[in-house]
Amino acid sequence: MNSFTNKNLKNLKSTSLDWSLIQTDMKNKLGLDIYESWLKKIEFVEELSNYLLLSVPTRFIRDWITSRYLDQILQSVRNYKKEIIRIEFKIVEQNTKISLDQEHSKPLENLENISFIKDSYLQYNRIDPNKRFENFITGSSNKLAYEASLKVSENNSYYNPLYIYGGVGMGKTHLLNSIGLKLKKNNKVMFISAERFMYQFVKSIKSNSMVKFKEYFRNTDVLIIDDVQFMNGKEAMQEEFFHTFNALIDKGSQIIVSADRPPNRLSRIQERIKSRFSGGLVVDIQKPDYDLRKKIVEKKIDELNNLYPDQVKISKEIQNFVSNEITASIRELVGAINRTVSFSRIYNKEPNLAETKVVLKDLLNITENKVTIDLIQTLVCRFFKISKNEMLSSRRSRYLVRPRQTAIYLTKILTSKSLPEIGREFSNRDHTTIIHSVKTIEKLKEKDPEMVNNINKLKDQILYNKENEI
Repeated sequence: MNSFTNKNLKNLKSTSLDWSLIQTDMKNKLGLDIYESWLKKIEFVEELSNYLLLSVPTRFIRDWITSRYLDQILQSVRNYKKEIIRIEFKIVEQNTKISLDQEHSKPLENLENISFIKDSYLQYNRIDPNKRFENFITGSSNKLAYEASLKVSENNSYYNPLYIYGGVGMGKTHLLNSIGLKLKKNNKVMFISAERFMYQFVKSIKSNSMVKFKEYFRNTDVLIIDDVQFMNGKEAMQEEFFHTFNALIDKGSQIIVSADRPPNRLSRIQERIKSRFSGGLVVDIQKPDYDLRKKIVEKKIDELNNLYPDQVKISKEIQNFVSNEITASIRELVGAINRTVSFSRIYNKEPNLAETKVVLKDLLNITENKVTIDLIQTLVCRFFKISKNEMLSSRRSRYLVRPRQTAIYLTKILTSKSLPEIGREFSNRDHTTIIHSVKTIEKLKEKDPEMVNNINKLKDQILYNKENEI
């Protein structure tokens, strides 16, 4: 950094990146929501040697961006210029404009307001003001976790500790943020990830400031720890966390914890810690069902319509398709909507089904990989109460033909297999037979409500493991 000089700036000015290209790239990759909330606030200052100097209006925004999106930003930059290996941020208040002429007028020797990413001290608290109870969409899969979180936010120490678990991208962090936002009005709230807790713990040991670390974490009214599974195998850190946990409980502070699995399945975590977690209220967030996914899609489309009036053109067919096909997590679902809307806005058109599949091909592959022809055949046979041998036989009895056609139809729409491949899996049937089966079921769906109902039930079972509905 001491090498910053006027000469550097002048020599490199001509080689500066087109920052608008990077902005467009980030918008497409991370979605309009994230871009408008955080990344839009980044301003290009200068390209210097092998790194970029950017500016943001506040320290909080800098810390939030660097902790969550720095890798993606750097990757976008390097797509245009591989020589760039790091990014540095300068804090510039919104009412202050950066002028290259001003920078040139005096040496850049006093650079205390520039933070080096590799050494920057990120603040403890990570509360996101955009993740509130009001915009958390509920359904059968997350209702209990939502209600428990709401109770804790209204009366801390109602459930203590509160332990929320579920898969990646299911909304755990959103609930933790919501609790923190509500309780911080009248309480001292500490919201930190387990990874961040470890970082500060190690840093305190190295700097011989453990007393300060202990005081900071044990003098809070509410401690919120995200992704506690990252403590696995870190004995010294677990020891400190255990004593912090006990100290907070003893003085009546509320503790809220999230993880990707229930307490008893946490690996390489001390039994006494798992016991403390299990002693409170343990709630889970399950995979969102179709109804919840559809509500999320509709809500997101409405938000984007308000943000970009007359620029969002997504048909009900596409909304239903996204709701039906993107099943892995809520995060991926929102990402799929952002991508689809970005396509619509960039090309100023309503995407059709084929275009949507191209835009979402990597997300759709996740679903496709989980669905096998064997699974479809097994579940269809179970539904119609026939054996797989009967289905795959050459017999043409009516009670066998319809299940066989149904299985073929579901294989065609739920997998990427070609007609010959499907034929081979159904006792080497000709591809014309496969086409006939698909068309037969499509015609029946148009006039037979029971067939529509059966197909939907089977799809739910195949894609979302809704065994109770069959």
